[in-house]
This record gives sequence, C-alpha cells and structure tokens, in this order.
Amino acid sequence: MSNMKRFLALIIMILFAIVLTACGDSSEESGGGDNTSNNDTEENANSDEESDESDEAYSFTIMANLHTPEVPDEKVLNKIEEATNTDVEIQWVPDNNYEDRLNTAFATSSLPQAVFMKNQTTFLQFREAIEDEQFWELDDYLDEFENLKKLKENVQDNTRVNGKLYTLYQGRPLSRQGIIYRKDWADNLGLAAPTTTDEFMEMARAFTEDDPDGNGKDDTFGVTDRSDLVYGAFKTVASWFGTPNEWGEKDGQLLPEFMFDEYKQTMDFFKEMHENGYINQDFPVTSKTDQQEFFKNGSAGIYVGSMGDVISLYNDAVAINPEVEFDVHNQVKGPHGEFGIWAIPGFGNLVMFPKSSVETEDDLRKILAFFDKMMTPEVANTAYWGIEGEHYEVVDGFAKVLDSEVSEREVKPYQAIEIGEAETSGRYEGYFEYEPKAKSEELFKDNENYLIENPTVPLYSETFVQDGARLQQIITDATYNYIIGQLDEAGFEAAVENWQSQGGDKIIEEFNASE
Repeated sequence: MSNMKRFLALIIMILFAIVLTACGDSSEESGGGDNTSNNDTEENANSDEESDESDEAYSFTIMANLHTPEVPDEKVLNKIEEATNTDVEIQWVPDNNYEDRLNTAFATSSLPQAVFMKNQTTFLQFREAIEDEQFWELDDYLDEFENLKKLKENVQDNTRVNGKLYTLYQGRPLSRQGIIYRKDWADNLGLAAPTTTDEFMEMARAFTEDDPDGNGKDDTFGVTDRSDLVYGAFKTVASWFGTPNEWGEKDGQLLPEFMFDEYKQTMDFFKEMHENGYINQDFPVTSKTDQQEFFKNGSAGIYVGSMGDVISLYNDAVAINPEVEFDVHNQVKGPHGEFGIWAIPGFGNLVMFPKSSVETEDDLRKILAFFDKMMTPEVANTAYWGIEGEHYEVVDGFAKVLDSEVSEREVKPYQAIEIGEAETSGRYEGYFEYEPKAKSEELFKDNENYLIENPTVPLYSETFVQDGARLQQIITDATYNYIIGQLDEAGFEAAVENWQSQGGDKIIEEFNASE
C-alpha cells in the first residue's frame, strides 16, 4: 500500500508541474512579442466590428402629416435613405386628423423620435411640455452640422421658447399675397394693374359696371372673396392701408390690429365695395371653392390672396374659356403712400425631438445628421422634386415636373419632411411654362422688401393660447357685420370692449409682459 501511495503522489506531482509549466508559457505569451500578431488580429477584428457598426444604417421614426389621399410609394424614401445611410419609418397621419393623433401619442408617451408640428398653433399647444424640458434643446448642437447652421436666424427666432431653440423649421415664403386679375378685361377697358387703393377700387368698379367681357350683359363684378379675414382679401388689403399684422405698437404697448385706425379704414373700404356691388354680396359665408369658381367661370375679375394660385385657377378657367388671360401683381400703395404686406413667421412644419423617444445625445446627433443631409442639394431635390428623369427634369437650372399627377402621388407627401428652403438647402426652384406663375414666384421675393411682421410671434400669452380663437370670433363677426351694414361704428367698438372684458385685456397684458 505504501508503494502505491508513493506512486500516486509522484503522478500528482508530475501533473502539477505540467500545469505550472503551461501557465508559465501562457503568461510569457501574453506579455511577450511572440503574440503580437494575435493581438493585431484581435484589434483588427474589433476595428472591423466597429466599422461595421458605423456603416450600419441608423433606424429611427418620424411622424408627419399627409396632404394626399394615399400613403406614397417608398421609391423616393428609398433614395433618401440610401443618401443618408438611414432606415426611416415614417408614420403618415392624414392632415385633418393630425392634431388628434399627435395629442394621443403625447398622452400615451408613444411619440416617435422626430415629430412634425404642422403649424404654429400646434407648436404652441406643446409649449408647457417644452418648458418642462420634455423636448431636446438644439442650440448647443446645430453648429456641429454644416447645413443645419445655415437655417435663417430670423425664422428660427420666431420658434424660440424663452429664448431657446427646440425646432428645425420647414421654410415658407414670407408673403405670397397679392392680386390675380383678368388681364384681358383690363386690356379691354384700358386699365393697368392697380398701384394704389384708389386704382384698385376703380378696377373693381369698372369690372362691375363697364362690361369688361364685352358681352353686353350685366353679369360681372369686381372682387371675389370668401369667409376668411386672413387668407381671403381682407388682411392683404389691410396691409395696403398700413394695418399692423395681428398686433402692433401704439403708445408704447402692443395692441391688437383691430384697435388701430387703419383696420377701420379697411372695413370702410370693403363696406364701400359691398354697398356698390363690387364684391360678391355673400362673401362672409362664401367658401374658398365658390370664391375661386366665381373667378374661373368669368363672373369676377379680381382675386386677392396667394399669387401662386394663378396656375391652378388658369388651368380650370382656360377649359371654360380658351381666350382667358390672367396676370399677377403685388404692389398697391395705401392712402399713406406706401406699400406693405403682411408676413407669416417664415415656417410651415416644425420638427422636434422628444426626450421620451430620443434617449441619448448620440441618438439626437444621429437624427440631426439625417436632417443635415436632408439640406444638401442632392437629398433636398429628391424629397421635394423626386427622382430626376422620372419625376422631373432640369430646365435652365429649374426643376420641371414631368407628370403632375404622378408627382402629386409619389413625391408631394415627402415635401412635408423638408428642412429649410431652396435658399438654404440649394435645391432647385420650380420651372413654370405659364408666365404669370413664374412671375408670382418673383413677386414672392419682392414682397420680402415690404414685410409687416407680427411682433407677438416669439412672445407668449397663455390666455391667447387657451381663448384666442374664441375671442377672435367676436371680432370676426363684428368686422363682417360692419362691412355689410348690420353694425355701425359704435356697435363695432362695443364688440371690441366685449373682447377686452372676456379675456382680451389679459392677452394684452400677457403679451406685453412677455416682451
């Protein structure tokens, strides 16, 4: 037995020595030069792995409003993804349901990573959440991106909350407003485009009383308008008279436009047109469709609104009367001898980034990198015009749509995710064979030299957000009733006092405190 024990002890000692030797060799290999190639292999493998990760398309989600009947084909999106190295899921929401869906997603903490606010009103509804730091502030990041830092500072300032930037904007012409008129009628009567409010009134009279279409019938009138004091004719004409844009300064404080004499002068101007039959008598209840129909079918000769509408109006009108001729015009001076035109804040959609879904700065930077590339000419043209050769061609440096129906279906929805504008992104502007449409694009730019800004855009009034629309209806009704003769000046002033007592004075106080 003792021999057996000694034998087993010897075996154990030998095995123990072998293990020690193996460990020693392993230690030497890990510290010595003989294993350099192995380390290089591991480092290269790690480097390849990191490279694969950096080359991998970044996936994120966008919520955007859909202005077309159907969700678009993804061929344009695929091109955008390829150029930006992303995998984008766009949650398309019909425009008329957008606010409801947005509010539901916010209430259930299910917002996607990039959320478009369809207008300033929608944006203001989220002000409290913004102040509660539920969205990423962007001031510290935009300078990192070559294209995003080109966004217009004055437009960005119109979206700031307490001086801080939370949005990227989708640019809009600051003012498209002007006149579209029957040039053939004007030529028949020897009239030029009106350059003053008096000349505008004279054209409205002549188009009503002087048989501009030469058919010997009393079947025409001057101005076609609708039940919209903003995008109808009223606000543009008010600009000519020098009325402030929503709010203006008087005696050192901000006051609403309807407390200015120029607003009343505008009402008197419309009252004169209405009394003389120079404008459709039921315009306070006329729809946009019916307003435009009066112009297209040859009943009315002057349309005041977006000059860009001239092409769609013409396409329908020429099918009714092949001889019809339209023209556009912008500069009409008021009694004070100057031309001014009201301006929008310079943006349409605004995109924001919820912290609930964009959890890290790294994610934020990757999403901002996508929008930075969206502002390169290549990607901006794809989003706005589609695929060259399939959706558009370049003519004289402008994009000419090849098939409007196809572009409407396959391309137009992606314009909702554009960032900036042609001026900042370098994308093509549109080519238009119809000369008045091309002229309208130039007049948009000319308008920018005469803008009347709304000074309250960067300011905040909680009462305005909550009750502004309800209170505005008081003024809207009073304005229309004054124009059609159902309310005198004292009655209009009583309506203003009613507006003040129901919360208007509080709005005035809050806007002035917010300056």
